[in-house]
Parts: sequence; structure tokens; C-alpha cells
Amino acid sequence: MFGLIGHLTSLEHAQLVARDLGYPEYADQGLDFWCMAPPQIVDSITVTSATGQVIHGKYVESCFLPEMLATQRVKSATRKIINAMAHAQKHGIDITALGGFSSIIFENFNLERITRVRDIELDIRRFTTGNTHTAYIICRQIEQASQQLGLDLAKSTVAVCGATGDIGSAVCRWLDARTDIDELLLVARNQTRLQDLQAELGRGKIMALEEALPLADIVVWVASMPKGVEIDPATLKPSCLMIDGGYPKNLATKIQAPGVRVLSGGIVEHSLDIDWKIMNIVNMDTPSRQLFACFAEAMLLEFEQWHLNFSWGRNQITVEKMEQIGRASVKHGFRPLLLPLAAS
Repeated sequence: MFGLIGHLTSLEHAQLVARDLGYPEYADQGLDFWCMAPPQIVDSITVTSATGQVIHGKYVESCFLPEMLATQRVKSATRKIINAMAHAQKHGIDITALGGFSSIIFENFNLERITRVRDIELDIRRFTTGNTHTAYIICRQIEQASQQLGLDLAKSTVAVCGATGDIGSAVCRWLDARTDIDELLLVARNQTRLQDLQAELGRGKIMALEEALPLADIVVWVASMPKGVEIDPATLKPSCLMIDGGYPKNLATKIQAPGVRVLSGGIVEHSLDIDWKIMNIVNMDTPSRQLFACFAEAMLLEFEQWHLNFSWGRNQITVEKMEQIGRASVKHGFRPLLLPLAAS
């Protein structure tokens, strides 16, 4: 059995959908209440592969909210993720994906040192961040969406914002090894990590965000921040492709400029309907088939019976691992979300 650990995008969102999740008593509660709320299994899932194989899973709502980080409730945030992991393991789930901020919190606050939660000895091998599949899907979106728009990668400048993160660094490795892009712009806050990445790749120009945006034909946003990001559309190239791989995704509502196209990054479409309810509350256009690539990684690991933490740690994703999970993704009927056909 596979599991998905997720969370809602804001306190307002949580209050809005609490009744749909089966917890009406949560609907009128403030942030302090959500800081105390325990994890809950709120959905059972059945997925059928393109091969005909059928698997089953559970969705664990961690009750974490991004405001917990923005308002310095870090202890509440870390406790949420660890408790959700213990809850998944307690219910016999073999492999569980940490979605959204769950994996970021786990890595940034070194939660791997916590090995016991009450009477449960955490088995880290049962968990995956899903970042390898997310990075693979974003790279395929770069390649395929650029074709939709008639962008020649060999003549294109690609800016990766959040380049030193786990997903961002993997995207940079893929772009360097598997594409012939003209220029790679590396954008992140930690200069030491940027220099290390540049040395590893043997290429890439380190730039501040405001310097990189006017130069980029394709902008890949893979930095997840509690309050999102503010970008002045006037600084973008008129025919820019923006791939919003952060969480929560907000660029499509903020970037309104002629010729600029925004694609939800790290989203896959399944070839068959998935039997679940949870995607109805995260604004997917086709909730029966569209989902986060990190969640799909847990499904793929269950399909293949790879019950191990396929994605783990920071900056450990290789191009070879991306290709491996990519082959499984294609085999079982997942494909990258692309721009609407009418816009091609």
C-alpha cells in the first residue's frame, strides 16, 4: 500500500475545505487550533496502471499550514510532519510520499535525527520526497512546452530559480546533460551552494533574480516559499515561458502579460481516472487524472514494488535516477501536464 502526506495551502483554504474532508469542527478554527490538530487519514485511493495493474493507497492530511512557518511556529510545523509520518507507518503503509512543504521541512530542519515518535520507531526507508519524479516531469515540461510554443532550446536562455534546492539542482543537471540549451542562469539565495553547483556543472551564470528575468526565454520556478513570490511582469521577455514548480502555485494569477505563458510545473496527468476525492480540493483542472508528480512517485514505487526512499536528502538526484523513474512513469500511464492545445 502507498501513502501520500499532504497539507492545505493556507488557513483560509483549510477552513474552506474542512467540511469536505469530514471535519466540520475544524472549519471555524484559527491557526492555534490547527497547530494542535493531529494527522488524519482522509481518503482511500485506487489507481489503475496503463498495464492493468491495480494498487491502493491512503491520503494523510498532516494539518500543517504554511502560515506556521511564516509566523515562527516552526516547532508545530516539524511536529506535524513527524506525526504524519508515524501515522502512515502505524497504518501499515509501505511507501509514503512527503508532498509540498512536508519534504522541505523534513530536510531543512534535519528531522531525520528523530527516530522515535511515541511507541513507533520510524523506518525512513518507507518514505520518499518524490523529488526525483518531480524534477523529471519539470524537465519534460521544459522540453515539450517549448516545442508547443516554437521555442528552440538551442537558442534559449533558461533561468532556474531555486537552483540549489533538491529539485532545482536536478533540473540543472538534466538541462546540462540531456538538452542543448544556449544559456543556463542559476538563481538562489545561498552563494556558496550556487558556486558549488556551477563548479559541478562546469557551466551556468550565477545571477540575482532581477538580473536573470529580463534575459530568460524560459523561467523555471522551483523555490517553495510560504508567501509565494512577487514578480513584475514588465521585467519578463514578451514571449517568456514560466514553469511554476513551487508550492503553492501562484504565478498564473500574478503574471498577466501579453505573450507570457505560465505552466503548472511538476504536475502529471494519468491516462485513467483515479478513484479518490482529495484532488478536488487543490484546484486541479481534471482532479480525477491530474496530480502532483511527487505523489505519483509513491504510486510508481508501489507499482514497481520499490519500497525504498527513492528520493531522499539534498542534491542527491542524478540524471540516471530521473531516467529510471521516468521509464516507470511512462510505463504506468503518467505524462507531463502541458499547455492547452488551443494555445500551441
